Amino acid sequence: MVETRILPDDCWESVITFLTGGDSNHPYLKSLSVVSKQFLSITNNLPLSLTVYNQTRPFLPRLFIRFTNLTSLNLTCFGGDLDGLLCVISCFRLNHLTSLNLSNQPFIPTNGLQVFARKFTTLNSLTCSNIDSLCNNDLVCISGCFPFLEELDLSNPKEIIDITDVGVKAMSTALPKLRKVNLSGHYYINDSLLFHLCQSCEFLEEFVMLDHSSRWSPSLTNDGIASAIRVRPSLRSLSIKWPSKGRHDISSHLIDSLMCLKGLTCLDFRSSRISDMLLSSIAMEAIPLRKLVLQNCFGYSYAGISCFLSKCQHIQHLDLQNAVFLTNQHVLDLSLFLGDLEFINLSQCGQLTNLALFALVSNCASLSEIKMELTKIGMESVENSNSFKDFVVSPQLKSLHLAKNSCIRDESIKMFPSMFPNLQLLDLSYCRNISEDSICDVLRRCCKIRHLNLSNCLVVNLFGMNFEVPKLEVVNLSRTIVNDETLYVISKSCCGLLELLLEECFHVTEKGVKHVLENCTKLREINLRACNKVNVNAVASMLFLRPSLRKIIAPSGLDLSKTERIFLHRGDYAC
Repeated sequence: MVETRILPDDCWESVITFLTGGDSNHPYLKSLSVVSKQFLSITNNLPLSLTVYNQTRPFLPRLFIRFTNLTSLNLTCFGGDLDGLLCVISCFRLNHLTSLNLSNQPFIPTNGLQVFARKFTTLNSLTCSNIDSLCNNDLVCISGCFPFLEELDLSNPKEIIDITDVGVKAMSTALPKLRKVNLSGHYYINDSLLFHLCQSCEFLEEFVMLDHSSRWSPSLTNDGIASAIRVRPSLRSLSIKWPSKGRHDISSHLIDSLMCLKGLTCLDFRSSRISDMLLSSIAMEAIPLRKLVLQNCFGYSYAGISCFLSKCQHIQHLDLQNAVFLTNQHVLDLSLFLGDLEFINLSQCGQLTNLALFALVSNCASLSEIKMELTKIGMESVENSNSFKDFVVSPQLKSLHLAKNSCIRDESIKMFPSMFPNLQLLDLSYCRNISEDSICDVLRRCCKIRHLNLSNCLVVNLFGMNFEVPKLEVVNLSRTIVNDETLYVISKSCCGLLELLLEECFHVTEKGVKHVLENCTKLREINLRACNKVNVNAVASMLFLRPSLRKIIAPSGLDLSKTERIFLHRGDYAC
């Protein structure tokens, strides 16, 4: 008799985790869960996060019973009574819950949070970014509810109402375990409050305070920042827009304070005035930086960044957007120092051509994502009129962002499959001199592409895509000439499509949309804003055709009956 051996659950869990790449929302999990009771049990243990939509609320009891290992709740997509929802969630046993995200809401649900906090006392991460209105009471409430918080994100509130020293000091004092805090957009922060925060939170490792508006606090100075970070030498990540009143260089006091941060791995100076002296000082101190963001910075030159990178050769994330002084030769020279580089942003560096891209993929063996938007990629170089002739294959590159490169042509794009065989994301939006012939060639040969952005590519319609692209999940064709025939082709070729963006596609009608809804069985989101030929009142029927839909952005003028609104409650829609 042959002995039958059954693999234990932990072995199957390892196999499934490997196959799905550790993605707890991977579409394969649904199929695996119906194979057997054993697989159902295993897959129930894998999801660690749950996003709650309006239509999710009636099913929460079943979901919480099924997924017992949840550690994170995302309520950013819920548009109802948030206080009530938090009270309902508090009735369930979620023993592993440590993270809550309440971003993009009109206000902080203080009543619900107080009930929630009595049940989940060990919450250590709270995200409340992009809140419409934030006030003093919100800070006091959060501080009182979750004394064990280690991560707090209150970034970019749309309106700040009467926040005083009381709220910030209460937060600083009541959250002694805080390790990461994001106060971007909090323009009222002054030297005193920043010092109090750094002094009170002895475990603080990451501080973010970025702001792109004109509301930067006039009471926050270079010397104030210097004094604050000097009392917190444990900082490992600092993201802050340096105040540059009077356009003076960063003070020596601030540079000396930065030199005290011996464990610093991330510096984000975006939109700040910096200097070559600052960069060279950091380099000479041998600070173990892995991430440097100088996006839209000014006041420094090639000499400063070259000195820095020659000494700090373990950088993994480098953002030099709008470093207009960079040339192809500069990038070639710098690439020799970037053996560990995984991400680079050289967008708006207007002197760079194919040669810079070629230098990066040739010399940076770990590079997985490149952003070179608004450059001169595609322009023939004087040094080498055929710069891609002897290309180097870059199997590790997964994401390539080349938006707004007006010089790029089909000849360059057709080289991508040979250069980047494992490409998963390709952004060619606003590249208006490319044709569908080159795009179809890329899709046919790069079989791993999941995300394709062709928005504002005026002459592209993908009508010639008469082959299967099973892994393509997100397609942006906004403001192109696609029509119903194109959508029929897409619906037949892209069986795994999850998101389709068709904003301002004036040739599309409900007939073409129907093709997509009928054939793309996994579709979760469709954007039809300003698609004037789509019957706006046919939106409700879309959910009948495709039950997987979770978000519909409808053409303007949507007029739903009461019955249709009730039906659409299980999905999100926007006019």
